[in-house]
Amino acid sequence: MALSAPRGTQDILPTDAARWQALEAIFRQFCTRYGYGEIRTPIFETTELFTRSVGEETDIVSKQMYTFETRGGDSLTLRPEGTAPAVRALIQNNLMAAGGVQKLCYTGPIFRYERPQKGRYRQFNQLGIEAFGAAGPDIDAELLIFAADFLQAVGLTDAKLELNSVGCPACRPQYREALRSAFAGVRGELCGDCERRFDTNPLRILDCKVPHCKELTKDAPVILDILCDACKTHLAGVEKNLQSAGVAYIINPHIVRGLDYYTRTAFEFVTGGLGAQNTVLAGGRYDGLVAELGGPSTPAIGFAAGEERLLLSAGDNFPMPDAIGPVFLAAMGATAAERVFALATELRRAGIPAAISYGGRSLKAQLKEANRQNASYALILGDDELSREEIILRNMSNSGQEVIALGEVVARMSEI
Repeated sequence: MALSAPRGTQDILPTDAARWQALEAIFRQFCTRYGYGEIRTPIFETTELFTRSVGEETDIVSKQMYTFETRGGDSLTLRPEGTAPAVRALIQNNLMAAGGVQKLCYTGPIFRYERPQKGRYRQFNQLGIEAFGAAGPDIDAELLIFAADFLQAVGLTDAKLELNSVGCPACRPQYREALRSAFAGVRGELCGDCERRFDTNPLRILDCKVPHCKELTKDAPVILDILCDACKTHLAGVEKNLQSAGVAYIINPHIVRGLDYYTRTAFEFVTGGLGAQNTVLAGGRYDGLVAELGGPSTPAIGFAAGEERLLLSAGDNFPMPDAIGPVFLAAMGATAAERVFALATELRRAGIPAAISYGGRSLKAQLKEANRQNASYALILGDDELSREEIILRNMSNSGQEVIALGEVVARMSEI
C-alpha cells in the first residue's frame, strides 16, 4: 500500500514554501514594529495545562485534543492552541519579574482532531501575539490596529473587524443566568452538545454552528445590555482608540469565542472567501488566566491566525516579493567543471545564490536546467575561456552576453 500523509495534514512543498516564508516575514516585521519578542514553546505540553485553561467543556478539550500517555505514565497533549503554552512559559520563566508589559509572538504547528474541510486541517500552522501586564483599553486597540494593518499587508483588504465584550466575573454570571432563562423552554430541542452546555457554559450555545440551534437562539439576550459599568467603560475606550486610528469595525454581540478563558474584549476578523470558515484572525482579553495557572494576577490579551487560512483567503492578492533566481554556472569539459564548482562555492560564501549542473551534461541541457531554476544569469565556462582566465556572463532574460575575468566574477555578480 502506498504511504500518504495522514488525513487532515498536508505537505508544504518548495514551490509553495516561498509564500509561507513571505507571510511569516511580514508578520515578524509587524512584531518588530510593535515590540513583540519571539517565543518558541514545545509542541506538546502536560494535558492539565489545556484542561485548566481552555476548559473541560469546550470542544477543543472534549473532542479535538491529541492526547497520549508516555511510557512513564504522564499524560501529554499536542498543543491545540498557542495562548496556554505562552502563559505557562511566562509563569515558569518568571518573565513578569522584568517589569512593564511583556509582549510575546509565536509561529508554529497546532493540532486539533476535527473534520477536515476548506481552510481547516488537523495539523495547521498558527501565528499569534500575546501581551501581558496592561489592563487598559489602549493595548486592546493597539493590538487590533496591529491585526488590521497586518491583514491589509498580506492582501486581505476585505477583512472586517467584529468586536464584542464578553464581560467579567462581576457581570458574566448574570448573563449566564439570563441565557439559561431564555433557553429553558427550548432546551430539549438543542443539539446534544448545546444541551450539555446549558448547564456547564450557556455562552457557548451562542457559538454553536448547528443551523437549528442558531435559529432557536437568534433572539437570545444581548450581553451588552448586562455589562457592568467597568466593562462598558473598557469597551468604549477600545472603540474610541479604534476610531482615532481609522480602523473600521462593527459591534457583534454574538461573539463569545470558543475558549473559556476570555474576558471583556473579544473579536474576530472575517472575510467572505472561505464559506462557513470565514474567520481568519481572532482573539481577546483573558485577565484571569495567568492567575488560574498559578502565576501572579496579570491582565492579558492576544490574537491568533491560521496561516493556511490567511494564504487561502488572500489568494492572488498576497504580495509575493520579486523572486531573485540563482546564478547558474555551466561548464564544458572536466577541467572547466572543477573550476565552476570552486567558483560556485565562492559565490555562495559571498551571499550570492548559485546553482550548477551535476553529471557532465551538454551545454544545451545545462542552460535548459538554468531556465527550469529561473536563473537570472548564467556563467558559461569552456576550455577556451579557461585558457584566457575568462568566463561568459549571459543575461537569461534577454540573452545579452559579456565576457569578464574569472577573478572578477564575485565582484561583478555582487554589483549586479
